[in-house]
Amino acid sequence: MASRRLDKVNELMKREIGTFVQKEFEWPGTIVSILDVEITEDLKEGRVWVGVVGRMAPAQVIDKLSRKRGDIQRAISRRVVLRNTPRLTFRHDDSARRGVSMVNLLDDIEQNLPKAPPLPEGESDPEI
Repeated sequence: MASRRLDKVNELMKREIGTFVQKEFEWPGTIVSILDVEITEDLKEGRVWVGVVGRMAPAQVIDKLSRKRGDIQRAISRRVVLRNTPRLTFRHDDSARRGVSMVNLLDDIEQNLPKAPPLPEGESDPEI
């Protein structure tokens, strides 16, 4: 039962941190997303996974969020009432960049593969 509660807390924290980060910070030419939040069972620590796509380096974004950690925690504690306000740490999640790279790689493979010869009339593709 505790894990379901923790899942709900994680999801709520993710939504609230994401909203705060979008409203209170400027990210010129960059999209910053809160991708996941993992709060410990004792609610004292929380890892915030951040996706960064655009001009700013991920390290710059993580540094800015880390410097403002206290402000973020205070704002979140007013909106999410918990026994403890977790101490947040921000970490870069590069899954978005890897996903874009994978899609580009698949597109490149598709464009460079030789095309199958057409089937003679009257025959159907056995895979269909």
